[in-house]
Amino acid sequence: MVDHQVRAMTWNIWWRFGPRWRERQPGILSTIDRFTPDVVALQEVWSAEGTTQAEQFAAALGYHSTFAAPSYPCAPDPALDPEHVGVELGVALLSRWPIVSVEAVALPSRHRAWDPVALKASVAHPAGPLPIVVACLEHATTYSDDRLAQAAVLADLGTDPVTDGPCPSVVMGDLNAAPDSAVLRPLRDVLIDAWVAGQGAADAITLPSTRPSAPLEAGPELVDQRIDHVFYRPGHEDQLVTVESAMIGGEAVDGVFPSDHRPVICDLRWHDR
Repeated sequence: MVDHQVRAMTWNIWWRFGPRWRERQPGILSTIDRFTPDVVALQEVWSAEGTTQAEQFAAALGYHSTFAAPSYPCAPDPALDPEHVGVELGVALLSRWPIVSVEAVALPSRHRAWDPVALKASVAHPAGPLPIVVACLEHATTYSDDRLAQAAVLADLGTDPVTDGPCPSVVMGDLNAAPDSAVLRPLRDVLIDAWVAGQGAADAITLPSTRPSAPLEAGPELVDQRIDHVFYRPGHEDQLVTVESAMIGGEAVDGVFPSDHRPVICDLRWHDR
């Protein structure tokens, strides 16, 4: 019986928001390098002048990358800073292994003037195709109809029979909802919360109010909650998946916090029964 594994990380890296965004880049890189994930779901990723933040990180770390836009939140319009002009905001995937297929899937959005997307990808894991979905869901709690509808789309993507196979399906991202939120019910109904399966702390927080420039205006439904998630589903009915560890990172690097969010890192291991 052969065991396979993947270390998955998800992290909202705060685009070019906040002061001195360039100073945060080394901390993002060193944090990813420290945890040595196999796949990294990134949210609030910038794209400009023919390159993307994910592409630059991949080049520095020896990973593969892909990017899709637009996502949440909307890039400031009009721009608040000269370095925001013409810069897209999206989601991305870094992978230790080649990314063999990519699809940008439109998410339902009745209340926005743009069509946000989720990134659906397949990675060439040594055991076979590893299906991954990366997303950032609607952040305005006023628009819970969109939040629920978007979570339902992610649940559908994570349970698509087309992706059944030798590896679990993994859905990751900044889902802008606490673990017990009704918004996540479509996902909880059909997928497994890796944090819970890995016995992560019940009081874990990924959007802390203690960070400089913490988005306190987001309110108590999001601030000081675990709103960044890794969900998974076995690749077939006879596959046994365990989560060996669930961690949170994102401490200050050289006195600078890399993001207003903290990353979630989970180790998944699986074999056929």
